[in-house]
Amino acid sequence: MGHVEIWVLTMWVIFQSGYGFYLPGSYPHKYVVGDPLSVKVNSLTSIDTEMPFSYYSLPFCKPKEGVKDSAENLGELLMGDRIENSPYKFKMYVNESEIFLCQSKKLSADDFKLLKKRIDEMYQVNLILDNLPAIRYTKKEGFMLRWTGYPVGVKVQNVYYLFNHLKFKVLIHKYEETSVARVMGTGDAVEVMPTVTKEGSDMPGHMVVGFEVVPCSVVHDGNLVNKLKMYEKYQSPIKCDPNAVSMPIKEGEPIVFTYEVAFEESDIKWPSRWDAYLKMEGSKVHWFSILNSLLVIIFLAGIVLVIFLRTVRRDLTRYEELDKESQVQMNEELSGWKLVVGDVFRAPSNPALLCILIGDGVQILGMAIVTILFAALGFMSPASRGTLITGMLFFYLILGIAAGYVAVRLWRTIGCGDHKGWISVAWKAACFFPVPLTLLGGYFGAKAHHIEYPVRTNQIPREIPAQKYPSWLLVLGAGTLPFGTLFIELFFIMSSIWMGRVYYVFGFLFIVLILLVVVCAEVSLVLTYMHLCVEDWKWWWKSFFASGSVAIYIFLYSINYLIFDLKSLSGPVSATLYLGYSLFMVLAVMLATGTVGFLSSFWFVHYLFASVKLD
Repeated sequence: MGHVEIWVLTMWVIFQSGYGFYLPGSYPHKYVVGDPLSVKVNSLTSIDTEMPFSYYSLPFCKPKEGVKDSAENLGELLMGDRIENSPYKFKMYVNESEIFLCQSKKLSADDFKLLKKRIDEMYQVNLILDNLPAIRYTKKEGFMLRWTGYPVGVKVQNVYYLFNHLKFKVLIHKYEETSVARVMGTGDAVEVMPTVTKEGSDMPGHMVVGFEVVPCSVVHDGNLVNKLKMYEKYQSPIKCDPNAVSMPIKEGEPIVFTYEVAFEESDIKWPSRWDAYLKMEGSKVHWFSILNSLLVIIFLAGIVLVIFLRTVRRDLTRYEELDKESQVQMNEELSGWKLVVGDVFRAPSNPALLCILIGDGVQILGMAIVTILFAALGFMSPASRGTLITGMLFFYLILGIAAGYVAVRLWRTIGCGDHKGWISVAWKAACFFPVPLTLLGGYFGAKAHHIEYPVRTNQIPREIPAQKYPSWLLVLGAGTLPFGTLFIELFFIMSSIWMGRVYYVFGFLFIVLILLVVVCAEVSLVLTYMHLCVEDWKWWWKSFFASGSVAIYIFLYSINYLIFDLKSLSGPVSATLYLGYSLFMVLAVMLATGTVGFLSSFWFVHYLFASVKLD
């Protein structure tokens, strides 16, 4: 049986089993009129504190069946998500109004104080229906703004008001069956629609394509709710005006919660239901800025590459065109980088630390490239909550093998093939950014042949001439060019992490990452060549920090973002949390970019001195 036939048979088996095959992400749910719809709640979040809290930490209504955690993956837990069931229940295509939910107990002093604190800290309630977060629309200066979730309450003239009535709108679209499998590029994921229908699936149904909420603060008549049970109708019309508040919270008084829901047919199709979330404020600026940044960086990188290749190739070509006598004479009159032939591969200071950083840098860089590539292909969409973090951890774990391999092989190369100490290097690489598989990679690295140097190293190190300028100053300044590829994209990444905005242009991010790798390699190559030309043979660490110094500028940008964009961030705990995460992030960036610079410089130096026979 040929490869084509095997592939066709495999695809047929996949489509026939389980009523279709779905790539990671959510898939269309068909609801018949009257089918139950359950709203879930996520953690309370705030851009003021960045500290998530459970929804039921506040005196909200609880479901009859009790509070139950939904199945969560590792990524959701690490992101602070805590998805639980809620008392909000709908019936597909059944409009309901004035639905009584519950009346809380009389607010204790602690509950009253906690509610006021959460309102002051601008905490948001996050609801989910059919995997879609609730979205809220507001008007400001003639513009329509979109927000996910709604605030717990609001403070007006030193009085605290709670949003105790929710007006839901559920957008639905008629379910469309397909007789032929078709691949859709969706906001949820790339999905293959089922080709086999279940029994009874010919009944008309609908899909949820939108979930909107309008929070209101209303006063209820206590006499009308005393005998009401959950989901019974409140016997008085409720006027939901989002521009007015009338339910102040007071210590010793209960709070009444109600809601209403309306269903509306929409032209929005399943593949486009996430468009509303991806059209957050600033999206047009995002696309324009990224495109502009890419064009500028490609232009700069092209100039650096052309100048560099012309300089090096001219130097080598001039030498190769000489006859043997001329080469011998030229060797006696060596200048520039040729003078350091006996020292260029001399072991650097702290070689074990360098090997550890390079190994972990390969691991982090590999994780970033693979994760962003999978995200760009639609495997880690916003609908697949937590999969991005889970995928990063999975790839990071697997690439521990690469970290150990590179660290140990570089250690053996520096030691000219000596196996001594490779286990220690592998252990330290595993503990620096902990991953046990690093030891396995270290074992393979110890078995692999070390890279042989093309020239011998002199026993006595050559004295480095006095430099006109501090070499480390040039190394630190070199990070500005890689930072130029990132700073615009960095704003949107930071906004996604700290402001709760949805990040979705992974295709652009992948291109920016590739450009960053190219620019880091070019910058490090140029600086290494410049140092060799002035007879500075200590290039190992300088090549690492030439591109790794971009981390300094990213950290400075993080401080700038904290001061000017996270103005509302309050308290030393929140600031410490932010700066701690920022330091961790820039350390990872330094390892990844520094590794690119070092490996490219190592290849260049090896190629350069292997191209010219110098004794």
